[in-house]
Amino acid sequence: MPVSVSLLAVSGALRVASLDLCADEYLLLLARPGEIASVSRVAQDPADSVLWRQARRYPANQRGLESVVGTHPNLLLTMSGGGRATRLIAGRLHIRTMTLSYPASIAEVEANMVRVATALGDAWRAEGWRRRLARLKANPPPLRDSIFLSGGGASLAARSLGAQWMALAGFRQRALPNGRANLETLATRPPLVLLRSTYRRHQPSLGQRWLDHPLARRSRARTIDTDGRPWTCAGPLMVAEIERLRY
Repeated sequence: MPVSVSLLAVSGALRVASLDLCADEYLLLLARPGEIASVSRVAQDPADSVLWRQARRYPANQRGLESVVGTHPNLLLTMSGGGRATRLIAGRLHIRTMTLSYPASIAEVEANMVRVATALGDAWRAEGWRRRLARLKANPPPLRDSIFLSGGGASLAARSLGAQWMALAGFRQRALPNGRANLETLATRPPLVLLRSTYRRHQPSLGQRWLDHPLARRSRARTIDTDGRPWTCAGPLMVAEIERLRY
């Protein structure tokens, strides 16, 4: 009879490998060091992950089952799913899999936190994070007309998960055609606030060149920089970024 995840955690035998950046965040925030078998290589890249220093304490995997077997995990944590073949082969190797859903709301991020903490043997591990989220929700600031702006004018849908996080910091994401800002809008109908992502700011690209256009840089909107890395997953790391933006 297979040993349950919770029993493995109690015995100290649980070893978890996370296979993608968004799953890495949950594991690195909630697991104890001895419980982490490996994290994805992306988690160790400072350009992509806020938690890269912590991630570099552990072996890196190439986001596939074959690259984690040597670290002897008994649980795979993923948000991409990895495919049916991965699950079947993992099962034959007595490795359990947990696939988290891509959250569409902050409540679903919270549910994922509780689910991972429970799999690690103690739902209470998520409690500190949940209290911080509750404080943000308890006293919401007034909303200001805003546009989240990243490379090439990419922005957010007005009802997206990212826009929900923005609202907790006092920014109301403006509805934009195809979720994209254009230079004409920034010049003629600027928002009160441009929330400008710093993601890969110093890496030459067409997207960064767009952000350096005079119409983007000299908008009448107040420009506030935000660390673009947490916005990639818009998951649990957003609490710290919203706290920073708000206070």
